[in-house]
Amino acid sequence: MILSEIKLEVWGDFACFSRPESKVERLTYPVITPSAARGILSAIYSKPVEFYWQVKRVEVLHPIRYMSFKKNEVIKSKINRKFSVVNVEDNRTQRQNVVLKDVRYRITAKIIKRETFLGSLEQLYAQARRRIEQGKCFFQPSLGLREFVCYFGEATNCAPINETLDLGIMLYDVFDLHKFEVTEKAEPFVTLFHAEMKNGVVEIPDFDSEFVLKPERS
Repeated sequence: MILSEIKLEVWGDFACFSRPESKVERLTYPVITPSAARGILSAIYSKPVEFYWQVKRVEVLHPIRYMSFKKNEVIKSKINRKFSVVNVEDNRTQRQNVVLKDVRYRITAKIIKRETFLGSLEQLYAQARRRIEQGKCFFQPSLGLREFVCYFGEATNCAPINETLDLGIMLYDVFDLHKFEVTEKAEPFVTLFHAEMKNGVVEIPDFDSEFVLKPERS
């Protein structure tokens, strides 16, 4: 059977898919963003020169529940070659976090080949499927924040929640999916879209779709 898409389930105790407009305090979207979903898929299987992941659908399997807490963070300074020690007391900042708890999603995605890749699409799907089945990943995926561990496995028949919600303008991605060159500093390319959850399902438009709002290219 030739696969035309990949399905997997992801879950975790906590998640935070930060809204870009909340700069000081972290405020999560009600559901996972396409960018975060793509990040999970890329942690499992990624060959940027050969293909990129196109998220097609997100199904919310657990009720949407929030919790809030404050966290001390060091955000004013960072360790580099010149300074190997950071004084935490002088650089500590307390931030409010509004996060999701007990989340579970079913993600449907497609593999989009690069024009320069001459290999087989079926081979890419087969390898991605094997890695999901065997629980392999290049690094541990996360649910928005690195400390919120994401677990993943094969998709089940669990029904999505029976809830419809207009999610408004949501972050689509922070990078241009067509650019895959490795550089010292990646250039941000923020895209947005109008997201709606219908009976627990969020349909994601293609990156090249007119429904994805993109900045003007220089």
